[in-house]
Amino acid sequence: MSALRLTLCTGALVAVALTPAAYAADGGVTVSPAAPAPGGDIALRVTGCPGRTAVAASAAFVADARLTGTDGTLTGETRIRTALDVGVYGVRVRCGGTDREARLTVGAGGAAAPTGHASPVAPVRAGGGGTAHLATAERSAGPGTAHTVTGLVLAGVAAVAVALRSVRRSRGTD
Repeated sequence: MSALRLTLCTGALVAVALTPAAYAADGGVTVSPAAPAPGGDIALRVTGCPGRTAVAASAAFVADARLTGTDGTLTGETRIRTALDVGVYGVRVRCGGTDREARLTVGAGGAAAPTGHASPVAPVRAGGGGTAHLATAERSAGPGTAHTVTGLVLAGVAAVAVALRSVRRSRGTD
């Protein structure tokens, strides 16, 4: 009896592992999930593009999707508008100077509508005080001329102070 259960469970796991995720493909453009709900996130994949970047646009998207990749396969993500009617929407991908057209079916099911922002809009409670701000702050290439001059002046002052102190100690006036 346990051998039968083991066989059935193994068969079910293999079937789940080999079953592809739902997606819609049209003109080399793949959308996953195939019928996202309004407010849901989608992944886009375009094959056969000569460049390393492309842009996918649709009236169904909150914002155009920037696609990046190599070897002719580009991927990217975007979100479906929350106030969108169920239906079929066109997707235009600008790839290597040409346009590719695809269709996207927005369904009532699929991904759940998001409950918050996709990215933080305020400092994240990451601990460490200001480190959360420093992690997201734009960083420059390195110290500038003013920092270099200030560092050299401070190093010179420190060298003079050490020299004066050692002269005083050698005289015994300390």
